[in-house]
Amino acid sequence: MEKNKDHRDLGRIMDLFSFQEIAPGAPFWHANGMIIFKELEKLVRETDDRYDYQEISTPIMVKPEVFKKSGHWKHFLDNMFYFTNPRDKKEELVIKPMNCPESTYVYNSQVRSYRDLPLRLSEIGRLHRNELSGTLGGLLRVRQMTMDDAHVYCHPNQVEGEIKTIIKIIDEFYTRFGLKSSYVIATRPEKFLGEKEDWDKAEAALKNAMDEMGIKYTIEEGSGAFYGPKIEVHAQDSQGRDWQLGTAQLDLVMLPKQFKTTYVDEDGKKQMPWVIHRAIFGTFERFIAILLEDTNGHLPLWMAPVQVSIVNVGTDHVKYAAKIYEKMRKSGIRVNLRDDNLTVSKRIREAEIGRSAYIVVVGDKEIGDKTVTIRHHKKGDVGTQPLNEFIKSIQKEIDDKE
Repeated sequence: MEKNKDHRDLGRIMDLFSFQEIAPGAPFWHANGMIIFKELEKLVRETDDRYDYQEISTPIMVKPEVFKKSGHWKHFLDNMFYFTNPRDKKEELVIKPMNCPESTYVYNSQVRSYRDLPLRLSEIGRLHRNELSGTLGGLLRVRQMTMDDAHVYCHPNQVEGEIKTIIKIIDEFYTRFGLKSSYVIATRPEKFLGEKEDWDKAEAALKNAMDEMGIKYTIEEGSGAFYGPKIEVHAQDSQGRDWQLGTAQLDLVMLPKQFKTTYVDEDGKKQMPWVIHRAIFGTFERFIAILLEDTNGHLPLWMAPVQVSIVNVGTDHVKYAAKIYEKMRKSGIRVNLRDDNLTVSKRIREAEIGRSAYIVVVGDKEIGDKTVTIRHHKKGDVGTQPLNEFIKSIQKEIDDKE
C-alpha cells in the first residue's frame, strides 16, 4: 500500500499551490487549489445559512486601538504585522491577526435587545500573523491564513444549546471528510479574568453539551484562555503530529467587557452577553493540508479539482472524446481531455498521479455503443456505461457530496 504523501508534494503533483521566496509563509493558490478552497467556502456558507448565521466582513487593516482594547497589543504584539503610514507619520495601522475584536463593532452598530440573542455573526476572514520563519511549514503553519470564523453573542443560559449546535456542525464536518478527530476541553487557568462562579457555569455548560451529544473528550486542566474555557478539535497529519483545528471558545469578559457589548434585558436594563468564538476548520490552509495527507490527494468527488479525465485510445477517437468533454463540462463536471502525445497507458497513469477521481477511456467500441469505459481511483475498472447514464451518476454523487 502506498504511503500517504506530504501535502507539499501533493500540492505540486496536483498543481494546487506553491510557495515563493517573495512571500514567506504565504501560499500562492493555483487554479486547482482554488477549486478546493471555493468548495470549502461554499460548504461552510451553506452550513451557516442552515443554522441562522449572518455573514459579515470586517477590514483587514485597522488602527492599533482595536487590539489595545482587546489586550492583544500587550500580549500578542510580536505576532502582529503593523506599520506607520508613510504619508502620515502619526498614523499607525495593523494587519489584523484575528477577526474577534472587529466583530464587536458590527454588534455595537445598533442597540441590541434580549430578543436579538443569540446573534450569530460569521466571517471568512483573511488573517496575518508574524510567525517565526523557522517555524513555518507548508500549509500547516503559515503567516497568511483564512479562517472560517464566527462569533455568537448570547445570554449565559443560551450557551449550552449553542455549544450543542456548534458541536453538531463540527462533528458533521469531520465525519463527512472521514478525519479521525479528538476533542479536548481546556479549563480555567491560574490567572483568569471574571468570576469563578461564571467559569464554573461555563465549564459545566461545555461538559454537559459534550456529554449529551455523546462526544468523547479529554480535559486539559488549566489550559483555557484567560477569558474563558474552550473546546478544541484535534487531528493528526500523516506523520502522526497533533494539530488543533476547530474550536468553540467561550468568552466571558474579553470582548464583552473591553468593547462594552451589551443588550437590553426584559426589565430594560443593560446586560453583558457571553460570546462564543467558533471555527469549524480552524484555518482553511491547515485543514486542506491534513485532508490532503489523510486522503493522499484522493479528495471527495464534489471537491476534487479534476473529477473526470478522458483518454482516447487513438487519433480516430479524438472527435468523440472532445464531444464527451464538452457534454460533461456543460453538465457542470470538472473534466479534462488527455489527448497529448503519449501512450494510452502513460496518459492513464498521468491522470492517476494527478488524482483524477474518474478516468474514462474511449475507443472504437465506445464510439459504436455511445458508451464510456470507466476507471475509479479506489475501485479500479468498473465497467462500461452509456454516456448519459454515467453523467447522471456523476452529478448525483457530486450533489450528494458523498
